[in-house]
Amino acid sequence: MTSTGLVVFGLVSLLGLMSLLPPLAGRLRLPYSVLLAVVGVTLGIVVTLRPDQAIPSSMLHDVIDALGSVEVSSEAFILIFLPALLFEVALAIDVRRLVDDIAPVLTMAVVAVVICALTVGFTLAQASPFGLIACLLLGSIVATTDPAAVVGIFREVGVPKRLTTLVEGESLLNDAAAIAIFTLLLDMLLSGGDGSIGGTVGRFFISFGGGAMAGFLMGRAACALFPLLGGWPQAEITLTIALAYLSFVVPEHYFHVSGVVACVTAGLVLGSIGKTRMHSHTFEQMEGVWGQLAFWANSLIFLLAAMFVPRIMEGTSLKEIGFIILVYLATLAARFCTVFVLLPLLTRAGLMQRINNRIKTVIVWGGLRGAVSLALALAVIENKSVPAATRDFIATSVTGFVLMTLFINGITLRPMVGFFRLNRLNPVARGVRDRAKLMTLTDVAAQLADISQREGVDREIADAALSNLEARLAVARARSHRGVELMADEMVKVGLTVAAAHEVERCYALLNARIVDRHIAEMLLREAQYVREAVRGSGRKGYARAAERGLGFGPAFRLALWLQRYLRIERPLADALADRFEFLMMQRQVLSDLVPFARDKLQPLIGEEAAGEIVAISARRSELVEESLLALKLQYPTYAADLQRQYLGRIARQRESAAYQSLAANLVVSGEVERELRAELERHWTGLDGRPKLDPELSAIDLVARVPIFRDLDIKRQQSIAQVLSPLLVLPDSPIVRRGDKGDAMYFIASGAVRVVVDPSVELGSGDFFGELALLTGHPRNADVVSLGFCKLLALKARDFNRLLAADAGLKERIERVAKERLNLG
Repeated sequence: MTSTGLVVFGLVSLLGLMSLLPPLAGRLRLPYSVLLAVVGVTLGIVVTLRPDQAIPSSMLHDVIDALGSVEVSSEAFILIFLPALLFEVALAIDVRRLVDDIAPVLTMAVVAVVICALTVGFTLAQASPFGLIACLLLGSIVATTDPAAVVGIFREVGVPKRLTTLVEGESLLNDAAAIAIFTLLLDMLLSGGDGSIGGTVGRFFISFGGGAMAGFLMGRAACALFPLLGGWPQAEITLTIALAYLSFVVPEHYFHVSGVVACVTAGLVLGSIGKTRMHSHTFEQMEGVWGQLAFWANSLIFLLAAMFVPRIMEGTSLKEIGFIILVYLATLAARFCTVFVLLPLLTRAGLMQRINNRIKTVIVWGGLRGAVSLALALAVIENKSVPAATRDFIATSVTGFVLMTLFINGITLRPMVGFFRLNRLNPVARGVRDRAKLMTLTDVAAQLADISQREGVDREIADAALSNLEARLAVARARSHRGVELMADEMVKVGLTVAAAHEVERCYALLNARIVDRHIAEMLLREAQYVREAVRGSGRKGYARAAERGLGFGPAFRLALWLQRYLRIERPLADALADRFEFLMMQRQVLSDLVPFARDKLQPLIGEEAAGEIVAISARRSELVEESLLALKLQYPTYAADLQRQYLGRIARQRESAAYQSLAANLVVSGEVERELRAELERHWTGLDGRPKLDPELSAIDLVARVPIFRDLDIKRQQSIAQVLSPLLVLPDSPIVRRGDKGDAMYFIASGAVRVVVDPSVELGSGDFFGELALLTGHPRNADVVSLGFCKLLALKARDFNRLLAADAGLKERIERVAKERLNLG
């Protein structure tokens, strides 16, 4: 067999072996990485000792030869396998959770790497004959963690998602931090230790920050390309693979910043917004493809690296074993310091939620090391510029340390979780479990009885099957009522969490049905995800606060308002108003499904009382959305009508398209006929996805014509007045003037209404004006004035006040008369 044939044969043999290992690991209840290490070391021993020579089998000899011929360099390990591992984890991680917990994640990922490198480095520098730089280099290699085992156990036992995200985020970013530090220290080692500490730290931050910027830009560029690929899943998934490797290679080799950080950032960008750029089926396919690639990469890198272990550890002395134990203890101490000292400080500072000591202990013990550490050690072994003694020291110490974490921590991690009773459901989870079981068994019993009757199953057999179900139902009924009444608040929290998750799915459903465009879908998703996180943190109070915040006006809207008010730039405000209009309409559609969802789906799970509270909370939220939408409709009724027509058109298009798909799926029409029908459908609805144009209607001349005291003036006079009046859009419930302030303008109400806060309060509407008293008397404002909804005002500055009144005796008389009446009332 040729050398190429041997390599291919060896790789496919490893793939075949890999397919057997996950179920075996499950049966043995071992972390998958531990079993990979065992098999890899075993294969390395077999390839080295060649026990197959005693067996007369040419095929077995070829298999061992093939395995021995598969030698992958450290560069190949890093360039081929590492991007796939990093990108897949970044895709799967919840970016919003990561951002919310960014302080503890960065502490575990970056600060912990530095602490680990320093602890190991200074400890070994004192105990070994090697220099500080070499020892720090070893410390950076062993600082990377493999979260697979602890994350798998956390998911299995139902540990809160934020803790799983913390461990995943730690591994994702600490690989980047450790590799960046490793590269800098290796350069310092090869240059003889030249370079200041400040310069090294500066290069680290430049490399880290530059990589993040490059990855962000490349990820956004890829997301912008998805709509241009015509909805072809194969093309879109291929683009994600290209993105993973290009974001790793291009920043590293052309811009000299961290390719690891760039790859991670690109994956985070794609995972956060890619789902709104692809069809849901495509995104699911992509996740499946990346899951497969990551499985191959993780398994192969572990097996191939572990096969080097027998050669590396051959002839290890007692002194070297002592160094390995020292590294193991130093890394445990560094991790203990990070988890038990730094994380509580973040909790006290309000930057993260409290973690109990049992989970902290599991996080410390779960800091396994794996393939990345072995690959970095292999990079040192292959670098002939590193002194041979240093290479042997690093190779032996890292390899032995990785094996210790796998065979000690990895094997005992699950028993530790059991010892701390973390694998037991809390009372609320048990209550939900029991109700879910009751609901399911009730449905199954009804369906079984119906099937038995409809299909003529023998009565005795049907009764036996139903009696078995009835016995289980009796147990489930007893359990479902036990103690649940004592957990009403927690049940409401569980229900709101499920409802918020349902809200996220509804947003994706509207996007995939093309009822809502991508930009508005992203706004809806951000809001729904924020609500979900608020519920998890603070229950119903968090839900109420998040819902109220979602109806507020964010920084982008207020910036657009500022641009219109002070620079007379209207386009951003028109876009912001259109976004809010469509967002509220689509949110109303999403929320309309929450009340029936709570009644039909949640009530059997969480009980009637808790479900009733969720119905009331959801109904109140819908009312607030309706009120906000009504405020916009009153100001822009034409645009509201345009949006409603567009919405109904999109529904009609989606229903018609779904009907054609159903006809084709049931073979009523052929594929060709379906394609022709759908093409005709698209032609009919051309332009439906474009947004109607919203005119903010803030032209000064148009608003002047709406004010009764200006309405009868000739057009030239209106134009001259418009030149000194500034049009303003005021948001609902916003203060316009405040009591005690110096009067710098008076205001004419073109549309909308305001409340003058006096005793009793006075409401002014279209055609009224206010603020004139302060200008006439020179006194401070004598009342607060607050908008009752969206208001369009015309502001007359103090500097133009006297000039305008002098030019128009009728206007002067009207204003002075009203001012006198208001002074008399005061």
